[in-house]
Amino acid sequence: MKSIISFMILLLIISSSCDSQKQRQDTASASASASTSMISQKDLIGAWEAQETTDSGTVVSHIITFTDKYFSEAIYLTDPPTFMWTLGGSWKLDNGIVNRAFEYYSNDSTRVGTEDAIVIQQQGSKMLFSGLSWTKLDGGIPGELQGAWLITGRKREGKLNRRTPGERKTMKILSGTRFQWIAYHTGTGKFSGTGGGTYTTVDGKYTEHIQFFSRDNTRVGASLEFDYALDSGEWHHSGLSSKGTPIYEVWTPRSLLEN
Repeated sequence: MKSIISFMILLLIISSSCDSQKQRQDTASASASASTSMISQKDLIGAWEAQETTDSGTVVSHIITFTDKYFSEAIYLTDPPTFMWTLGGSWKLDNGIVNRAFEYYSNDSTRVGTEDAIVIQQQGSKMLFSGLSWTKLDGGIPGELQGAWLITGRKREGKLNRRTPGERKTMKILSGTRFQWIAYHTGTGKFSGTGGGTYTTVDGKYTEHIQFFSRDNTRVGASLEFDYALDSGEWHHSGLSSKGTPIYEVWTPRSLLEN
């Protein structure tokens, strides 16, 4: 009975948070012509954090990462660790308004392929958008791996198999200190999974510290270390997956694939 009650409470938290975000986005879109502080695209590059507290006192964390062209936002609870939803795609700043085109939207697949516009205002060192006050976590620094990457190769039985991403994509988006991977299909709008947190790159070692994981909340708090190297602009990534399976992957910058 306790587990059923807890599940129902969680559903109410998610529903309430989803509704409030939708209301904030609708308000921002309707106000797209409002006057804003002039900011540049470069000002937004990096990772940002915002928090909101629900009526029940639950703290909901928002992390958004902007690269020069792509963005991803993840929403989750830290106590207890609970993934809620994620959304992302491409973006462009125009006179204080961020125009977003969605490639994935985990809790509303009908938004995939659509666009919206949100007003961004600067308030001291913070940014105001989507009805929240955002604090900058980094500006893409140190960020040897900063950017948006698509998986283009996997090694199986000693052989590296390459592929060109189509509608089915697995993307990693990194700021200077934050990472998120997302698996999704732009044709169907299907969302397959995501995970993310903080990362470091030291002496050829890439280490992830997981803060949210859609497929298994019990993985939160784990740290995974991999070998990494940059070869001709591509990221070669090897080690053990979160399930302990050996992996060898090649990730290519989206900018290279789209030129």
